[in-house]
Amino acid sequence: MDRSKTIVWFRRDLRIEDNPALAAAARDGCVFPVFIWCPKEEGQFYPGRVSRWWLKQSLAHLGQSLKSLGAELVLIKTHSTVAALLDCIETIGATRVVFNHLYDPVSLVRDHNIKEKLVELGISVQSYNGDLLYEPWEIYDERGYAFTTFEAYWDKCLHMQMEPVSHLPPWRLVPAAGTVMKCSVEELGLEDEAEKSSNSLLGRGWSPGWSNADKALTEFAEQHLIDYVESRLKVGTSTSLLSPYLHFGELSVRKVFQCVQLKQLLWAKEENLMGKESVTLFLRSIGLREYSRYLCFNFPFTHERSLLSNLKYFPWNDNQVHFKAWRQGRTGYPLVDAGMRELWATGWIHNKIRVIVSSFAVKVLLLPWRWGMKYFWDTLLDADLESDILGWQYISGSLPDAHELERLDNPEIQGSKFDPEGEYVRHWLPELARMPAEWIHHPWDASIAVLKAAGVELGINYPKPIIDIDLARERLMEAIFKMWEMEAAARASNTNGTNEVVVDNTDDTENLAIPKVVLKDKGTCPTNSSNDQRVPTNQNSKNIPAYRKRSKYMEEERPQPDKLHNDDKVAGTSRKDEDLCSTAESSSAKKQATSRCSFSVPQYCSSSEGKPLQECESSDLRQPLQAQIEMEQSSSKDGKQLHSIV
Repeated sequence: MDRSKTIVWFRRDLRIEDNPALAAAARDGCVFPVFIWCPKEEGQFYPGRVSRWWLKQSLAHLGQSLKSLGAELVLIKTHSTVAALLDCIETIGATRVVFNHLYDPVSLVRDHNIKEKLVELGISVQSYNGDLLYEPWEIYDERGYAFTTFEAYWDKCLHMQMEPVSHLPPWRLVPAAGTVMKCSVEELGLEDEAEKSSNSLLGRGWSPGWSNADKALTEFAEQHLIDYVESRLKVGTSTSLLSPYLHFGELSVRKVFQCVQLKQLLWAKEENLMGKESVTLFLRSIGLREYSRYLCFNFPFTHERSLLSNLKYFPWNDNQVHFKAWRQGRTGYPLVDAGMRELWATGWIHNKIRVIVSSFAVKVLLLPWRWGMKYFWDTLLDADLESDILGWQYISGSLPDAHELERLDNPEIQGSKFDPEGEYVRHWLPELARMPAEWIHHPWDASIAVLKAAGVELGINYPKPIIDIDLARERLMEAIFKMWEMEAAARASNTNGTNEVVVDNTDDTENLAIPKVVLKDKGTCPTNSSNDQRVPTNQNSKNIPAYRKRSKYMEEERPQPDKLHNDDKVAGTSRKDEDLCSTAESSSAKKQATSRCSFSVPQYCSSSEGKPLQECESSDLRQPLQAQIEMEQSSSKDGKQLHSIV
């Protein structure tokens, strides 16, 4: 009997177990597993050193697993993914291509274009959900609108029925005959000679590969999950450590969710309150990962500009010296510096540290949030574009439920709260190893005698603070006021009423000016399955007026234009009015059909030159230290994760 030949296109789904694309191919005939590496198509999001190291190890692990099942993982390095797929199709006589969905903006465009090309040539193309609990196009509110706040989205998810889905690993694979130009994992070029010495250290702490991911999940669920609620608040401690496995698809999120839910039922029966709280918090982190994909699908421009338009006129400070000091851990704020040095050395930092260092970059140094997002992408072992986008937009106040734009947390206070004994700082900043805990998070306040006894010379072997925190707070407020002024001027000059309204996160989210995304049905291709991925497209529509509230404190202290003077060079971003639209919506009818419409992802936009940041002469914006402590300790928002599983 002539068996059908199916190409299984592996990407970030590097596992055998619960892999719907692989399971579908194995069930229906001969299988041709392929991984295609196309550096050119990665563009500005070419993976960083440690991320490529993980990918290399994971591919080797997957290749061994597939070989034991009877099929070889074919590795191809090319300048065109679609050309490589067509070559494979022609060589083996394949009639079908299957793959699992990706949701980042770059992949959405590439996958859709490849699918259209293959379908035109008569090749059946089917894609599956191998990365999420729910597809982005399955979750909408009662009116068919996309959610723009996490709580509402996750509440809807938790109340939806989820049938347990588990695609058992195949016992045996029937390989499709044919020979294509392939290469070894070394020849992919994921790791050059200069990187190998640094990467050798990574293998001591991490074990990539799907079977190792299962071991990591079991260890976490049995030994560490119960303490998750506490470990997440202590820097220097580990949490789940599952995020790199989830990013590369070595671990099924469905399996993680179901494993943790079993613990939830057990601890609920035992009335284990700490266990129940830990499970709730961990499942929330799973939800944040889901939400990051949801936002990227519904708003595919979020890798380059904010979801809300509140930062459209923000005068970012494109100071390369400050950016370098932040990257190298030389800001003079010990907790921030320790985190950035750990990131560079290991490719990993605790979620709480991710929040602290990113907030410092955006709120204290006024660096463009996209700079920080790109640096995280380049350096994190679990670099995940969707999670990076969610985290940095959250910190910069670009989401309806994000940090208030005017909120600036003091690293000194955060150090005392999350690293009270200074153990984390001492580990990563050896120059401060002998500083007493009393002064370790603010050595500039220590006496000369204390500094001398600790061997610390500020400005020589450890930098002085890059900026005074009170001055940073004033400059942040001035930047916000400048943003408002530029917005008001733009609104006043608008004559056709199409400008997008800038709002903050205190407004009713129903009235937020958020670009509209709908799923257009142009007819379903007969070769597609009901599992296939939908494609969003930007739609222009009239904006709904939004009432913006400002805090009483900010209104009272707003500086007048004649009281401002020039300071550091800054940059702002601008967008044409036609780029801006209103709310995301999708009708239930549209959600039921497979979309075949084309769309494009906005190209990366760099900051355009703006006017100098203006500084307020008044010191009234400064707040007493105790007031800052009370404000920061009472806030609950700083608990939201930058990355979903860390």
